[in-house]
Amino acid sequence: MEFLCYHRDRPGSLPLRHELLEQHWSYMDAYAKEMIARGPTFADDGETLTGSVHIVDLPDPAAARAFAFDEPNYQAGVYRDVLLRRWHNTLGRTMGDFPGGPTEGNRYLVLGFGAEPCRSTDTAGIADTAVPAGQDELIAYGPLLSDDGATWVGTAALVRAPDRATARAVLAPDRYADIEVHDWEFGGRR
Repeated sequence: MEFLCYHRDRPGSLPLRHELLEQHWSYMDAYAKEMIARGPTFADDGETLTGSVHIVDLPDPAAARAFAFDEPNYQAGVYRDVLLRRWHNTLGRTMGDFPGGPTEGNRYLVLGFGAEPCRSTDTAGIADTAVPAGQDELIAYGPLLSDDGATWVGTAALVRAPDRATARAVLAPDRYADIEVHDWEFGGRR
């Protein structure tokens, strides 16, 4: 089962985040084989850290909760909140398989939150369940689901795009109550 975990930083937590960097990476190293994509998000200035996204393949929702809440930055209070949702890897690849490589172009995390939940088998006209055109610019793409996978609650994408507006356009705006776009970069040890 695949899960998207987005830890959002608490304001003022950057010094603690830097202090825990090695512990964070060591923790994530233990999940290297399960990792589909990972990396930090940034404010509009492109420098200020705002969070950390991880897409992982884990056995069940309990394992995903343990992954999210045992993470050293979470335990120490770096994060203000956590978005943890079952996810489906519609592209069937990891960020390492992305043909655009880890550094070429601007990268974004796009989160679309559905106006209302719907059964994942009854999403026609409501959700972006099919991979959109321009797949070559998608690093990761898939629906956000309930723990049992039966209910669609949104969509998440990692995308290479020239700007935020182009990244946002990956999702059809009339299908979502809210769409967030965050600057993002490939993560992992440097």
